[in-house]
Amino acid sequence: MDPTQIAIFAGVAVVAGIAGGILAGLLGVGGGIVIVPALYFALSMTDMAPGLVMQVAVGTSLASIIFTSASSSWGHWKKGAIDVQLLKRWVPWIFVGTIAGAVVGGLVSGQVLIAVFAIVAFAVALDMIFRKPSGDEQPRSFSSAVWALLGVGAGAISAMMGIGGGTVCVPTLNFLGYDIRRAVGTSAAIGFFIGLPGAITYALTGLGQANLPPFSLGYVNLLLLVFLVPLTTTFARVGVAMAHSIPQARLRLLFGLFLIVTAANMVRDLVMHVG
Repeated sequence: MDPTQIAIFAGVAVVAGIAGGILAGLLGVGGGIVIVPALYFALSMTDMAPGLVMQVAVGTSLASIIFTSASSSWGHWKKGAIDVQLLKRWVPWIFVGTIAGAVVGGLVSGQVLIAVFAIVAFAVALDMIFRKPSGDEQPRSFSSAVWALLGVGAGAISAMMGIGGGTVCVPTLNFLGYDIRRAVGTSAAIGFFIGLPGAITYALTGLGQANLPPFSLGYVNLLLLVFLVPLTTTFARVGVAMAHSIPQARLRLLFGLFLIVTAANMVRDLVMHVG
């Protein structure tokens, strides 16, 4: 990797770190939905094998989410926006789904990961924009089997997308009757339990893989991580403050519009990659 490529990596990581940190606190998404496309762009400018680009972007994003989610969830915790009982009920199943999704993500083609990223982001965006929540939202009651299925699914999709879970968990919890701010806060905490096993699994499945960029531990690039973590953890606090000052309807609209833009960009990348 020459000095020019390192400079590009640093610049992209700085922008992704700031934007990802703010969105992690604001939307409870762990920042991955910004970081993955940014890292994909940076890695695509190297001589790295195209099929490995998405794996490294996803693995590195999950590693950064460990730190971003810790910072973001602490801010939400101080504002009383984290449901501890929900974490106890859901996290074990999310953990299982994350490992399964990370194993699949480390083995399949990068094009599959791009497609998963784009489709899920677009579907969630439509739900957040067009579904009208009831005026008096109360958490609904479901059996343990339903919570297990939702948790495994959320963990698996998040691990394949390289995100902290908010993209899936926030609209899911909101649909189940949770206040949007409480859904954001709890999802921020969930991101830690997705990032940690997800990053470890991507690191292990990528060990021994040829043509990875320098300073890579499997599919986790440590150089990019050094640039990302200080910025995402710092700016996550800014996002937390914004989340508790923006009206709920506007927060839902902001979340949905952002996902549509992201999904469109990933579809464009997929078409270009296939072409």
